[in-house]
Amino acid sequence: MKVAVEGCAHGELEKIYECIAALSQMSNSKIDLLICCGDFQATRNLDDLDTMAVPQKFRQMCSFYKYYTGELVAPVLTIFVGGNHEASNYLQELPYGGWVAPNIYYLGYSGVVNIAGVRIAGVSGIFKGGDHHRGRFERMPFSESTKRSVYHVRNLDIYRLRQIESPVDIVISHDWPQGVYNFGDKNSLIKMKPFFKDEIDAEKLGSPVNSELLFKLKPKYWFAAHLHVKFAALIPHKDEGGNVTEVTKFLALDKCLPKRKFLQVVDIENDPSRPLELEYDLEWLAILHYTNHLISVDSGMNYLPSASSGNQERWIFTPTEDEKEFILEKMDNNLNVPLNFKTTAPGYRPDSSQTPGTPTKFRRPPTLNPQTIEFCKKLGIDDPVALLLGKQDPGRTPERAGCPADTSDPNLSFVDSEVSGFYSGSDENEKLRITNPTKKASLNHPQAAEGRRCNSQHPNSNQALQ
Repeated sequence: MKVAVEGCAHGELEKIYECIAALSQMSNSKIDLLICCGDFQATRNLDDLDTMAVPQKFRQMCSFYKYYTGELVAPVLTIFVGGNHEASNYLQELPYGGWVAPNIYYLGYSGVVNIAGVRIAGVSGIFKGGDHHRGRFERMPFSESTKRSVYHVRNLDIYRLRQIESPVDIVISHDWPQGVYNFGDKNSLIKMKPFFKDEIDAEKLGSPVNSELLFKLKPKYWFAAHLHVKFAALIPHKDEGGNVTEVTKFLALDKCLPKRKFLQVVDIENDPSRPLELEYDLEWLAILHYTNHLISVDSGMNYLPSASSGNQERWIFTPTEDEKEFILEKMDNNLNVPLNFKTTAPGYRPDSSQTPGTPTKFRRPPTLNPQTIEFCKKLGIDDPVALLLGKQDPGRTPERAGCPADTSDPNLSFVDSEVSGFYSGSDENEKLRITNPTKKASLNHPQAAEGRRCNSQHPNSNQALQ
């Protein structure tokens, strides 16, 4: 299966699809899937544009609205995660993922899907320690503060992904895993981005929770963006005897601009007997169901059960075979993702008197998306937006979820003592002090090789990932 990987899309869908068409023509081969690593900017209209955390002068409608309204149709199945420049009000409608337009699928806050036997996991947003342990409290209309906190990764997103036991082929994120630069050509990276040096030297560039996931899931591939530079690395995973048993091929790409390395085609082994169609992942559905009682829409700290909870509360949610069978029955033994896209807001009209960047006077309230309503009803879980609106109370208590109430002391995990984040698309960084660091995985750093340089103009340039 030929997979095109895009770094930061920044709303330039028409240009990206044009590049893919050119690559297909040059290589005389079909691209089967497009993966976008955040900053997708699924802006349907000017109201959406007003929720995007960018300076007003940089707000542009770009071309997504054409795919939303049906003026254009995505020529290749597209999967994406969110970044830190998004139509956050729209993505908030789809916390568990869904179609933002025909043939364009969002993975949600975190999610896992399958396509032709390839298992793809993803996590949206960027890490900020001050918000990581809070609930999903943000609601429309966003303030300037919540416009930014809404895209910060939450502990429940990571907690759920850490329950995965079956092998994962691909992980998609916006943030880099912290420390991944140690497994590639770090000197070249610093030469290209010298302002990264201090954070790299301090082992603070990237997301600590993504680093946790990298060494827990050990995927074959990890694709990311955010830092606007191409970088490849090979991360070995060792057994207790120190033998390398698996390797993750990491690739970060730039943003969609001329002469930038923002797109690369990768050959991924798939099951040719299975159709190139999206399917839900059974293990992931079970994890969502059995952790539903852990959802919080409160602005306070959302503590999650752990081995140190000190009571009989369940803290491992890797599902049993019986639990997966139960979920399969709830899904009517059908894991195909339904093609049930529906518009929930009007699309942009270029002939409108308003221009992009102009603040809108009307702020739409939070919207319940029909896709999410249908998914939650079938799986027996809650829509965080419905909880925020007080329109859903199906019994989220731990007791009704089959787990005793949490009476344990707070247990903070997956945080670092100081983390740097990048925002507003700039190369500036922001320091934020939080609590004690977690212990990093101790692996010997191999001599990394990015392979031959490649960019969007060379469709067969896969050397860095082979």
